[in-house]
Amino acid sequence: MHCQTLRSFMRIPPFTHAEVFHKRLSTAVFLHGRVSHGKMPKKDKKDKSTKSVQKQQATPTGPVSKIKDGEFAIAIHAKPGAKQNAVTDVSSEAVGVAISAPPTDGEANAELLRYLSKVLVLRKSEISLDKGGKSREKIVKVNASISQEELLERLKNEASQGS
Repeated sequence: MHCQTLRSFMRIPPFTHAEVFHKRLSTAVFLHGRVSHGKMPKKDKKDKSTKSVQKQQATPTGPVSKIKDGEFAIAIHAKPGAKQNAVTDVSSEAVGVAISAPPTDGEANAELLRYLSKVLVLRKSEISLDKGGKSREKIVKVNASISQEELLERLKNEASQGS
């Protein structure tokens, strides 16, 4: 037999509407309690200007940012294994701190907290390591009655004395 006659001879009958609906429903994906037929969920349309204002408020203007009343976070770029402890630089992203302790068994982290408490003239209990225990990029939390500007000023003074 010829190819075209074979195709016309073996035609598959079309599905009924009920069969098509049943097949689609059985392959549907259930998302958040709703049936989805392979389509992406619609996004909520919000005003874009409100989002940009919220992002500007959330991003810190420098290495010191306010968390709550009386609580601040300081972004630190630690440099362990230095000859002596020093604040090397204060940039818009982080405060560079050279630490004389080696980066083993948390010695550098403990020395960093001791040094910062001395530089910022705070008690050791008012400073804690929030994030970055095994990284050079750290977040140090300060819980004291001091202003954000005063913290930044003390760090900048120490950086200018070291260089």
